[in-house]
Formats: sequence, C-alpha cells, structure tokens
Amino acid sequence: MSDTLHLLTPTEAQPHKPLLVYLPGLDGSGRLFDHQVPALHRSFEVRCLALPKDDRSSWHRLVEQTIDLLVATAAGRPIYLCGESFGACLALQVVAQAPDLAHRLILVNSASAFHRLPWLTGLGSITAWVPSSIFPFSTLGSMPLLANLNRIAPAQRHQLFQAVQAVPQATVAWRMDLLAQFRLDALNLAAWTAPTLLLASLADRLLPSLEEAHRLLAVFPQAQIYPLPYSGHASLLEETISLSQILAETGFLPQFRPVFA
Repeated sequence: MSDTLHLLTPTEAQPHKPLLVYLPGLDGSGRLFDHQVPALHRSFEVRCLALPKDDRSSWHRLVEQTIDLLVATAAGRPIYLCGESFGACLALQVVAQAPDLAHRLILVNSASAFHRLPWLTGLGSITAWVPSSIFPFSTLGSMPLLANLNRIAPAQRHQLFQAVQAVPQATVAWRMDLLAQFRLDALNLAAWTAPTLLLASLADRLLPSLEEAHRLLAVFPQAQIYPLPYSGHASLLEETISLSQILAETGFLPQFRPVFA
C-alpha cells in the first residue's frame, strides 16, 4: 500500500461515466467495498479511498487531501460520494468545505453519533493502552459488533477479519479519537443542497444508525432514508445488500443518453 492517501482503481477506467468514490470505514483500506464494485461498474467508474495503515492525519488534513484527489480524478465529471461509518464523517466534512464538488452524497451507517456514546469514547481512550499481545484478540472479539456475520459469505467474512487485524493499534486509537472529536453541528452544511441518501442498518449493534439517519435528515431536508432491516454495521459486505440496486430503487443511478453511430 502507498504511504500516501490515494484512490484505488478496482476496475478499468471508464472516463465517459460518472465517478463513484467510496470513503472507507475505520480500517481505511478501501478493500471492503470490493463486493459492491462489479454491479456498480455498469453505471460508474468506481474509485476507493485508501488511507495508509500508519496515517495519523488530522480531520483537516484528511479533508484537504481527499478534496485534492477528487478534483484531480474527476476531471469535470459528476462525483457520487459514498462514505461508510468513519468515511461518512469524512464525506460530511468534504461536502461542507466543498459543497459544489459532489453531485450526490450517500452515507452508510454514519459514525457521526460516536461522540454521544460514552462506552465507545471510553473504549477509544483505552485502546492505545491495551497490551499489544492482547490487542489482536480484542479486535477479533469486536466482530459481532461490527457485522451480522450470518449474513456475510465466508470470503467477505475473511476479508473483514484481515482488514480489521491489519490496522495497527496506534492507528485504531487515533481514528477512534478523530471520531470522538467529530461534531456534526460544527459543520456549515447549509450550502449542500444536492440529493443525499442515508442507508441505516436496523440491526446495527455498534451505532444507533437509524436514529442518526433521522438526525441527518433534519440537516439535509432533501435527503431520504433507506432502512436495512436485518443488516449489521458492515452492511455493504452482506450477500443480499446491493448498493447498485438500492441506488436504482431510489433514483440515484445516473441516467445515460444512448449514443447512436
């Protein structure tokens, strides 16, 4: 992995199509979106943001770098910005700072409620102090909180295990501290008026995702909530969840004009 923030290209370039850019969860790998890419590739050129494993940038720096990457990659094309959990907090800050950059915003189980949950902020505070010999076991123990494992195929389950274990302890602590610092109310989102889709897992054991989606709906009157009745926090890894199908159902897929020879 590169030692700088960068965009992965999981499929070949399609410069005639809009960009769909995925901003990842706490793992930062960008690889946990692979399950969704083949179907989305029919409508978009898909890119996935990847954070270096040892990256400890501030929110301000992450937002700056992400905006620079989006501008350079889009080359004037529409951008569909999709942020999941930690990535949703990053996406919110991107559209607050550059409201004309993206064409659509998709937030999946936004972690913007993190600071309101004492048990999570407390866990973040002690993560850096957990003995390194124990830390890998604690991350494995968090799997039932992160996902509804019964709804995830073995290959994606293994991918999740690998992604979580690959993040160094100090990086996990740093990113949890960033989430503890995040405040939705501090963002100037009045200028963001584009359509917004809020995916919320009703069986999320980690965060109150549906409650937070309603809170975001109050901020974005043009938004709509798409509930995922049986999904856990890592919903995009689940076999029955197709983001492409959800975008089609909600009118979020781009409309292409036929080209005749």
